[in-house]
Amino acid sequence: MTDQSQQKQGMTAASRTAMFGAMFLMATSAIGPGFLTQTSVFTVQMGAAFAFAILVSLLVDVAIQLNVWRVLGVSGLRANELGNRVIPFLGWVIAAFVFIGGAVFNIGNIAGTGLGMNAMFGIDPRIGGAVSAIIALLIFLSKRAGLALDRIVVGLGAIMILLMLYVAIVSAPPVGEALKQSVLPDEVDFLVITTLIGGTVGGYITFAGAHRMIDSGLSGPEHAGQVSRASILGIIVTGIMRVLLFLAILGVVATGATLSQDNTAADAFYHAAGEIGLRMFGVVLWAAGLTSVIGASYTSITFVTTQKTAPRTRNLLTVAFIVVCGIAYLILNQAPQALLIFAGAFNGLILPVGFTLILWVALFRKDLLHGYRYPKYLIVLGLVVWALTIFLGWNSISGLSELWQ
Repeated sequence: MTDQSQQKQGMTAASRTAMFGAMFLMATSAIGPGFLTQTSVFTVQMGAAFAFAILVSLLVDVAIQLNVWRVLGVSGLRANELGNRVIPFLGWVIAAFVFIGGAVFNIGNIAGTGLGMNAMFGIDPRIGGAVSAIIALLIFLSKRAGLALDRIVVGLGAIMILLMLYVAIVSAPPVGEALKQSVLPDEVDFLVITTLIGGTVGGYITFAGAHRMIDSGLSGPEHAGQVSRASILGIIVTGIMRVLLFLAILGVVATGATLSQDNTAADAFYHAAGEIGLRMFGVVLWAAGLTSVIGASYTSITFVTTQKTAPRTRNLLTVAFIVVCGIAYLILNQAPQALLIFAGAFNGLILPVGFTLILWVALFRKDLLHGYRYPKYLIVLGLVVWALTIFLGWNSISGLSELWQ
């Protein structure tokens, strides 16, 4: 009896670790160097009016993630596997888009870790990026890679929240004005909103947490409650991170300070808290970069493999993916702000494709949900946001070429 109780407690602890790992993987994947760049640049451009874009992105995030986690979690199938069940080869088409987008973002993520270590210790960004890539490699080469992944993303995510909270308080942002602009903005920019959505819930980010839950064994109708709770907590963590970063930079922008165009976020942290602020930014950027390298690499490989692929094989493929992205970064020696922002906008355009699959299964493929009665309110919420993503994507197409130039 005692042995059974201990075994049950052990399984509960493992499930809890997996759940927290999945939700923080989603949150930290959404808050990578690309998001730091986007938030900094757009806050400087729009000021408090950017709060409206933050709010819209959060609402879209809620509707998308609740549906994605529920459909994938209950079906027990990754997005690529689910797509192939609906239409032959559809899953592989989606996988190709996600994989390419993941690779582009991963180069930027590695660049972010290099810039983070440069801000922390003053070392060459290329060396910092290479060292960080090696750390990511060691995680996936570990005999207990899954457990290491979960614990590291949770720990780094907590550090990021605490540091951004400190800077947000020190910079003393105009919170009242931000709240007003979040519902009554002076300016609305469709490309900015689409880019933010693409950078925080587009591409591989949409599926990172749900895929981790499935690989942890927490799937099927019997785990619908756990899946739902994890998705909600993940959204809350993501929202806290986004709002704190926005407020931290807004506080500096509101003082009229002129920020560097090359490294806007770092300059904002420096203006807010001096040399200590710059070191803090280094820690935040490095943590954001490393967790995003882990998230992008892990999720991209889950799209080009199946659950039948041996974990060791999948980990080795993930290592190869990181190596290729690391070499690409060292050759390019940069990840321009324009590239990261463009990748976010591109992800925002392909987002409706993957989300269409999710809603189609929820509406018409009950057989793939094992008889589970899908909540109608989630379908309604999902359809509204699906229409919104198409509208935003259409309105931002004309701005993509200008953004790239």
